[in-house]
Amino acid sequence: MATTEAVKAKTLLGECSAELAGTFILILFGCGVVAQVVAAGIGDHDSIAWAWGLGVTLGIYTAGRMTGAHLNPAVTIALAAFRGFSWKKVLPYSVAQFLGAFAAALVVPWNYTQALNNVDPRLTIKSHAVFSTLPGNGSLDLGVGMWGGFRDQIIGTAILMFLILAIVDLRNTSPAANLAPFIVGLVVVGIGMAWGTNAGYAINPARD
Repeated sequence: MATTEAVKAKTLLGECSAELAGTFILILFGCGVVAQVVAAGIGDHDSIAWAWGLGVTLGIYTAGRMTGAHLNPAVTIALAAFRGFSWKKVLPYSVAQFLGAFAAALVVPWNYTQALNNVDPRLTIKSHAVFSTLPGNGSLDLGVGMWGGFRDQIIGTAILMFLILAIVDLRNTSPAANLAPFIVGLVVVGIGMAWGTNAGYAINPARD
Protein backbone atom coordinates (compact mmCIF):
# COMPACT_ATOMS: atom_id res chain seq x y z
CA MET A 1 0.00 0.00 0.00
CA ALA A 2 2.81 2.42 0.86
CA THR A 3 4.48 1.77 -2.49
CA THR A 4 1.22 2.36 -4.35
CA GLU A 5 0.62 5.62 -2.49
CA ALA A 6 4.15 6.78 -3.29
CA VAL A 7 3.65 6.07 -6.98
CA LYS A 8 0.37 7.98 -6.95
CA ALA A 9 2.00 10.94 -5.20
CA LYS A 10 4.84 11.00 -7.70
CA THR A 11 2.40 10.83 -10.59
CA LEU A 12 0.37 13.74 -9.24
CA LEU A 13 3.56 15.67 -8.57
CA GLY A 14 4.64 15.10 -12.15
CA GLU A 15 1.28 16.27 -13.48
CA CYS A 16 1.34 19.37 -11.30
CA SER A 17 4.92 20.09 -12.38
CA ALA A 18 3.79 19.92 -16.00
CA GLU A 19 0.91 22.30 -15.32
CA LEU A 20 3.26 24.69 -13.54
CA ALA A 21 5.75 24.60 -16.42
CA GLY A 22 3.10 25.02 -19.11
CA THR A 23 1.43 27.95 -17.34
CA PHE A 24 4.86 29.48 -16.75
CA ILE A 25 5.55 29.44 -20.50
CA LEU A 26 2.10 30.87 -21.25
CA ILE A 27 2.55 33.85 -18.92
CA LEU A 28 6.15 34.49 -20.02
CA PHE A 29 4.89 35.22 -23.52
CA GLY A 30 1.62 36.87 -22.47
CA CYS A 31 2.90 39.31 -19.86
CA GLY A 32 6.16 39.67 -21.78
CA VAL A 33 4.48 41.05 -24.87
CA VAL A 34 2.33 43.46 -22.86
CA ALA A 35 5.44 44.71 -21.06
CA GLN A 36 7.15 45.23 -24.41
CA VAL A 37 4.24 47.20 -25.82
CA VAL A 38 3.86 49.34 -22.67
CA ALA A 39 7.57 49.91 -22.04
CA ALA A 40 8.84 50.44 -25.57
CA GLY A 41 5.80 50.89 -27.79
CA ILE A 42 6.97 47.90 -29.83
CA GLY A 43 3.83 46.27 -31.15
CA ASP A 44 0.15 46.93 -30.55
CA HIS A 45 -3.06 45.15 -29.57
CA ASP A 46 -2.72 42.67 -32.44
CA SER A 47 0.80 41.67 -31.41
CA ILE A 48 -0.50 41.17 -27.87
CA ALA A 49 -3.28 38.89 -29.12
CA TRP A 50 -0.86 36.88 -31.27
CA ALA A 51 1.75 36.49 -28.53
CA TRP A 52 -0.87 35.32 -26.04
CA GLY A 53 -2.04 32.77 -28.61
CA LEU A 54 1.52 31.60 -29.19
CA GLY A 55 2.04 31.40 -25.43
CA VAL A 56 -0.99 29.14 -25.12
CA THR A 57 0.22 26.97 -28.01
CA LEU A 58 3.73 26.58 -26.57
CA GLY A 59 2.38 26.02 -23.06
CA ILE A 60 0.16 23.22 -24.36
CA TYR A 61 3.07 21.61 -26.15
CA THR A 62 5.04 21.86 -22.89
CA ALA A 63 2.48 20.14 -20.67
CA GLY A 64 0.24 18.35 -23.13
CA ARG A 65 1.66 14.85 -22.96
CA MET A 66 1.55 14.72 -19.17
CA THR A 67 -1.82 16.36 -18.43
CA GLY A 68 -3.45 17.51 -21.63
CA ALA A 69 -2.31 21.00 -20.61
CA HIS A 70 -5.13 22.73 -18.77
CA LEU A 71 -2.99 25.82 -17.92
CA ASN A 72 -6.10 27.47 -16.52
CA PRO A 73 -8.20 26.75 -13.40
CA ALA A 74 -11.36 27.47 -15.41
CA VAL A 75 -10.40 24.73 -17.86
CA THR A 76 -9.61 22.31 -15.03
CA ILE A 77 -12.96 22.94 -13.33
CA ALA A 78 -14.88 22.65 -16.62
CA LEU A 79 -13.18 19.34 -17.46
CA ALA A 80 -14.07 18.03 -14.00
CA ALA A 81 -17.68 19.15 -14.42
CA PHE A 82 -18.24 17.95 -17.98
CA ARG A 83 -15.52 15.50 -19.01
CA GLY A 84 -14.90 13.27 -16.01
CA PHE A 85 -11.65 14.80 -14.82
CA SER A 86 -11.01 13.86 -11.18
CA TRP A 87 -12.29 16.48 -8.76
CA LYS A 88 -9.49 15.42 -6.38
CA LYS A 89 -6.96 16.89 -8.82
CA VAL A 90 -8.71 20.22 -9.34
CA LEU A 91 -7.12 21.98 -6.36
CA PRO A 92 -3.54 20.64 -6.93
CA TYR A 93 -3.71 21.51 -10.63
CA SER A 94 -5.07 24.99 -9.87
CA VAL A 95 -2.36 25.66 -7.28
CA ALA A 96 0.31 24.56 -9.75
CA GLN A 97 -1.15 26.87 -12.41
CA PHE A 98 -1.17 29.83 -10.02
CA LEU A 99 2.42 29.12 -9.01
CA GLY A 100 3.55 28.86 -12.63
CA ALA A 101 1.80 32.09 -13.54
CA PHE A 102 3.19 33.89 -10.48
CA ALA A 103 6.74 32.72 -11.21
CA ALA A 104 6.51 33.99 -14.78
CA ALA A 105 5.02 37.26 -13.56
CA LEU A 106 8.17 37.71 -11.45
CA VAL A 107 10.52 37.01 -14.35
CA VAL A 108 8.85 39.57 -16.63
CA PRO A 109 9.32 42.65 -14.37
CA TRP A 110 12.80 41.44 -13.45
CA ASN A 111 13.70 41.61 -17.13
CA TYR A 112 11.78 44.79 -17.96
CA THR A 113 12.27 46.69 -14.71
CA GLN A 114 14.46 49.47 -16.16
CA ALA A 115 12.25 49.98 -19.21
CA LEU A 116 9.02 50.03 -17.17
CA ASN A 117 10.46 52.44 -14.62
CA ASN A 118 11.66 54.65 -17.43
CA VAL A 119 8.28 54.92 -19.11
CA ASP A 120 6.28 54.99 -15.86
CA PRO A 121 8.52 56.14 -12.95
CA ARG A 122 5.67 56.20 -10.45
CA LEU A 123 4.51 52.71 -11.50
CA THR A 124 0.91 53.79 -12.08
CA ILE A 125 -1.93 51.89 -13.70
CA LYS A 126 -0.11 52.18 -17.03
CA SER A 127 2.55 49.68 -16.00
CA HIS A 128 0.32 47.85 -13.54
CA ALA A 129 -1.81 46.75 -16.50
CA VAL A 130 1.09 44.58 -17.71
CA PHE A 131 0.39 42.15 -14.90
CA SER A 132 -3.35 42.31 -14.39
CA THR A 133 -6.60 43.01 -16.17
CA LEU A 134 -9.37 45.29 -15.00
CA PRO A 135 -12.58 46.88 -16.28
CA GLY A 136 -11.89 49.15 -19.22
CA ASN A 137 -8.22 48.11 -19.17
CA GLY A 138 -7.66 50.96 -16.73
CA SER A 139 -9.27 53.58 -18.97
CA LEU A 140 -12.10 55.63 -17.51
CA ASP A 141 -13.05 56.77 -21.01
CA LEU A 142 -14.69 53.44 -21.86
CA GLY A 143 -17.15 53.65 -18.98
CA VAL A 144 -16.82 49.94 -18.18
CA GLY A 145 -17.51 49.20 -14.53
CA MET A 146 -16.93 46.14 -12.37
CA TRP A 147 -20.08 44.35 -13.49
CA GLY A 148 -19.37 45.10 -17.13
CA GLY A 149 -15.91 43.59 -16.74
CA PHE A 150 -17.35 40.63 -14.85
CA ARG A 151 -19.88 39.96 -17.62
CA ASP A 152 -17.15 40.29 -20.21
CA GLN A 153 -14.96 37.67 -18.51
CA ILE A 154 -17.87 35.23 -18.20
CA ILE A 155 -18.59 35.53 -21.92
CA GLY A 156 -14.92 35.29 -22.94
CA THR A 157 -14.25 32.27 -20.73
CA ALA A 158 -17.43 30.57 -21.95
CA ILE A 159 -16.31 31.04 -25.56
CA LEU A 160 -12.89 29.63 -24.70
CA MET A 161 -14.29 26.56 -22.95
CA PHE A 162 -16.95 25.84 -25.56
CA LEU A 163 -14.38 25.87 -28.35
CA ILE A 164 -11.78 23.85 -26.42
CA LEU A 165 -14.36 21.15 -25.72
CA ALA A 166 -15.45 21.19 -29.36
CA ILE A 167 -11.87 21.00 -30.64
CA VAL A 168 -10.82 18.04 -28.46
CA ASP A 169 -14.09 16.11 -28.89
CA LEU A 170 -13.20 13.03 -30.96
CA ARG A 171 -16.83 12.76 -32.07
CA ASN A 172 -16.43 16.12 -33.77
CA THR A 173 -14.22 17.01 -36.73
CA SER A 174 -11.27 17.34 -34.40
CA PRO A 175 -7.80 18.30 -35.63
CA ALA A 176 -4.93 15.84 -35.45
CA ALA A 177 -3.57 15.59 -31.91
CA ASN A 178 -0.41 17.51 -32.73
CA LEU A 179 -2.41 20.37 -34.27
CA ALA A 180 -4.88 20.85 -31.40
CA PRO A 181 -2.50 23.13 -29.43
CA PHE A 182 -2.13 25.39 -32.47
CA ILE A 183 -5.89 25.58 -32.99
CA VAL A 184 -6.51 26.38 -29.32
CA GLY A 185 -3.86 29.10 -29.60
CA LEU A 186 -5.79 30.57 -32.54
CA VAL A 187 -8.93 30.55 -30.39
CA VAL A 188 -7.12 32.74 -27.85
CA VAL A 189 -5.91 35.05 -30.64
CA GLY A 190 -9.49 35.38 -31.86
CA ILE A 191 -10.86 36.08 -28.39
CA GLY A 192 -8.17 38.70 -27.88
CA MET A 193 -9.01 40.44 -31.13
CA ALA A 194 -12.79 40.31 -30.65
CA TRP A 195 -13.26 40.46 -26.87
CA GLY A 196 -10.32 42.45 -25.52
CA THR A 197 -11.82 45.91 -25.02
CA ASN A 198 -13.91 45.68 -21.86
CA ALA A 199 -11.48 43.94 -19.53
CA GLY A 200 -8.41 42.67 -21.34
CA TYR A 201 -9.72 39.12 -21.96
CA ALA A 202 -7.97 37.49 -19.00
CA ILE A 203 -10.22 34.38 -19.37
CA ASN A 204 -7.86 32.65 -16.94
CA PRO A 205 -8.05 33.00 -13.13
CA ALA A 206 -4.33 32.18 -12.91
CA ARG A 207 -3.57 35.12 -15.20
CA ASP A 208 -5.35 37.85 -13.27
